[in-house]
Formats: sequence, C-alpha cells, structure tokens
Amino acid sequence: MSTTQKLLLLPGDGIGVEAMVQVERVLAFFNEKSNNVTFETDSDLVGGCAIDKYGVPLTNEALDKAQAADAVMFGSVGGPKWADVPFDIRPEAGLLRLRKEMDLFANLRPAICYPALAEASSLRREVVEGLDILILRELTGGTYFGEPKEVVTLENGDRRAVDTTSYTSPEIERIVKVGFDLARARSNKLHSAEKHNVMMNGVLWKEVAERLSKDYGKGVEFEHILADNCAMQLVRNPKQFDVVVTDNLFGDILSDAAAMLTGSLGMLPSASLGEPDGKNGTRKALYEPVHGSAPDISGQNKANPIATIASFGMALRYSFGLIEEANVLDKAISNVLAQGFRTGDIMQPNMHQVGTIEMGDAILKELGAVTA
Repeated sequence: MSTTQKLLLLPGDGIGVEAMVQVERVLAFFNEKSNNVTFETDSDLVGGCAIDKYGVPLTNEALDKAQAADAVMFGSVGGPKWADVPFDIRPEAGLLRLRKEMDLFANLRPAICYPALAEASSLRREVVEGLDILILRELTGGTYFGEPKEVVTLENGDRRAVDTTSYTSPEIERIVKVGFDLARARSNKLHSAEKHNVMMNGVLWKEVAERLSKDYGKGVEFEHILADNCAMQLVRNPKQFDVVVTDNLFGDILSDAAAMLTGSLGMLPSASLGEPDGKNGTRKALYEPVHGSAPDISGQNKANPIATIASFGMALRYSFGLIEEANVLDKAISNVLAQGFRTGDIMQPNMHQVGTIEMGDAILKELGAVTA
C-alpha cells in the first residue's frame, strides 16, 4: 500500500537552490516509479533570502510548516551579502532555530569514501579506500546554545567574550543511546569523544556514557577517546572508527575533518533527528548537505549536487523506512562516479567534468537503469 509523505523544501541561499532542484528531479522519479510512496512537497525561504524578504532568517510560518512536515530538506544559508546583519538575525540563525525548535538533537554525519574517489582524498588510497564511518553530533546543547553568550566591556576597558558550555545528564544520555542504537545497526562499535581531562562537561559526559555502556550498550564494543586524539586518529587511521558520538562543538570539528577524508565536502550528506514520537515512533527530521552556500560558484552550474541528493537518500532510510529506495539511490550515485562523472570539486585526471545539471542527468539515468 502506497503512503503519502510530506516534505518541506528549504533551498536557502547560494548553491543550495540549484542543488535542491536536482533533489526535486529525484523526487519526481520516485513518485513515478515507486509503488510504496508518494511525496508531496511544499517550499519556503530560510537564511539570507528570508532576511531580504521578511527581515528575519526564518519566519514563524516557515517553522510551522517544518513542524508539520514528515521531513525537511535543507539546502544552505549565508554569504557575503549578509555579513553585516545583526548577529541575532544572521542567516545561520534560521538553521539554528529550526534545530532548536524542532529539538533535532542527533546529527548524523556519515563519511563514506566511494571507491571511485579514493584518489581524490588528500590521504593515501590505502588509508581511506572503503572508509564508512559515522560521526554522531549532539546538536541542541553545548557551546552553541549555552548562556551567557556575550561580549562585555570590563571596568578597565578590556573586552571579554564568554561562550558557555553546558550539558545535563539527560541531554548526554539521549545522544549516547542513539550512538549505541546506530552501532548495533552497523558494526557494534562505538567511540565516545570528549575532553574529560580538562573540561567538567567532559567529566560528566564520560560518566554518563560509561554508565550506559554497562547496560544499554551491552554487546557493543565501547571506547572513550579524547576529542583532540580523535582528530589526530581520524587522519592517522580513520578506519579504526565506525560510530563516534560527541558533543556539539567537537562534533562540528570532527565531522568536517572526517568529511575531507573522502575528498570533498560536496559529497557528504547529514541528518538531524529528534526524539521518537510516542504514538508511532516517527521523529522530527531535517536533512542537509555538509557543505555551505559557496557563493563564489552560485548560479554557474558548477555545484556538486551529490551531498544534497544523498541527504534525501538518508531521508528515505531514516524518516520513511524506504530501505530499498535508499539503497537504489546510493547505488546510482556510486555507479555514476565509477563511470567517471565529476563536478569540479572532485575532478581527477582522465575523468569527465560535468556541471550541476549534468550530474543530475547522470544520476537520474542511472536510477532508471538500476530500477529497470
């Protein structure tokens, strides 16, 4: 029996707009070919374009649409045009508000090195070939949301900046539990990264994670690792990891480091998930590419749409339970790369350089071939 799923599309700024067009083409393909699902879409503004039209990076109406949707597809926000807007209405504040209001506390950022792109990494092929790791980042607490957050002038005229890092044990517990759940679905291996040697937040994080490992994490190989050592090990021997759970700040840094192991930020998707609904187990969810708005190439048919398309693949898997469709999309992307199609960010010698639209064409053609 076919189900209807409602997707809100928030393309945002820069290359987010043109990459989202390619997602819409993939959506149309599945609407035509799949007997399992029909996707209904709506769209709205977020980021700089919303500031231009409404004076805020996210309107209440757009937030209401996001809350009502089965999943949200997000593009990218920001650019030099909005560099001087007040801090509280900067383009990125729209994304932060979505994460906070929807309580999207679990950020899944996979780092997968497709076989055809092993040479595109800055590391040796043998270090990254076959890489498939997942950074699980806590997304609604920690340094980015702690209060006070301010710059103040002291009595002697000096200025002092304060960013507060704060976590409660329930906040840590729920993200670490997601880590164990993901580890069970993959290779039964979980690392927890923090700085318990110098930060009290790290002390509490380690205590909670250790306690959970004794019961909730039973059967999963579990290790603590200092976040700075984790960064070093990601470059030294990344395939020792499978799932790494960490806080908001360290997760931001470690996931970008892991992303570059694969050759390009333009290749990597992400998912941000909330708590399961008590009635049917569904979660609020937002899916977005790891890369930014890249205003220097915006509108030039140069952007790599794969990260955004693969983010929709994560939506198929985690929000809609359409595992077969997700696998088909992953296979189509892998096959297109194996056939030598490359956007500029992942271009290699003797490969065929294409633009955003042409990469979308190739993926759609391969989708047709693998589902024939």
